[in-house]
Amino acid sequence: MDDVTKHRKMTLAERADRHVLYEESVQDVAGEYKFVNRTFNKLRDRKARRLREDFCGTAGMCCEWVRRRKTNTAIGVDIDPEVLDWGRRHNLARLEPEIRRRVTLRQEDVCTVQTPDPVDIVLAMNFSYQIFKTRKKLGGYFRRVHEALADDGILFIDAFGGYEAFQEIREKRKYKGFKYIWEHASYNPINGDILCHIHFSFPDGSKLKRAFTYDWRLWTLPELQELLDDAGFARVTVYWEQADAKTGEGTGVYMPTTVGQADPGWVCFLVAEK
Repeated sequence: MDDVTKHRKMTLAERADRHVLYEESVQDVAGEYKFVNRTFNKLRDRKARRLREDFCGTAGMCCEWVRRRKTNTAIGVDIDPEVLDWGRRHNLARLEPEIRRRVTLRQEDVCTVQTPDPVDIVLAMNFSYQIFKTRKKLGGYFRRVHEALADDGILFIDAFGGYEAFQEIREKRKYKGFKYIWEHASYNPINGDILCHIHFSFPDGSKLKRAFTYDWRLWTLPELQELLDDAGFARVTVYWEQADAKTGEGTGVYMPTTVGQADPGWVCFLVAEK
């Protein structure tokens, strides 16, 4: 390595933390908490206390959950030790000791993990369950979740779709200090396989390519509802984002519905009641 290379200034991409960028551009734990907490309370006429966050990653939602109410406890499950370690050092470390004690992180497979007591809520957000590409595997996961829930427990998942979801495209969003790029690198209409990447770019021209890669099956809403029904859930409801009457833009408010709009791209929630 020559002196010029050795002493050159690091680019913004080289200095960036991909998990920080992800949390800033993808996750909205405050909004997610509001929807999950309010929906459970409305459906069950009581407050949920015990939450399990599957595919928890950096455990942002676990931390948000215990931070909001003194009686709340959270279990985060993820198979990746690196991301769990990051969550411990950056998210759990920010919590007061008493609050931190109410979070348990487990490096385990969500299909085999066993929790000591039934939980009120299981979350499987950010489409991570789509790593299961067959009806047998995804159905098996849903059945394990059903077993882990309390008698009146609820599973919350999100889903995305629209005709652009089946195209090989890139979408960009601008944030303070960086740009977020979501890429559909490939889609196979025969088996539903979809390969997605998240990239980040920065004002100095540097890029963090393929910061995250997802090798999924793009499940449709009818398929998901049928699989949840087969797994034993008593009722499955789609919560669709409401649109502003004047602008047509999404309002961030999700309501139960049986009719959605044929938009180019949408995100919704499925609420599966035991």
